[in-house]
Amino acid sequence: MADIEDRWLSVDEIGKYLGVSSDTVYRWIDKHDMPAHRMGRLWKFKKDEVDEWVKSGGAAENTTERRGADKE
Repeated sequence: MADIEDRWLSVDEIGKYLGVSSDTVYRWIDKHDMPAHRMGRLWKFKKDEVDEWVKSGGAAENTTERRGADKE
């Protein structure tokens, strides 16, 4: 039997898991190579792939951009 952790997550679910908005998730897919899989019109995510991406600093670039924008 498959563990719930192995199931595909939606944009809303991965956003809630990471504590960010859906817009941020879409931006990360587009600009920061967030690991996402297109299934028809929907984006789906594997939690373990996203965890590894975050640990490797994939989301950090966006934080730097936001900080830079706040200073201006």
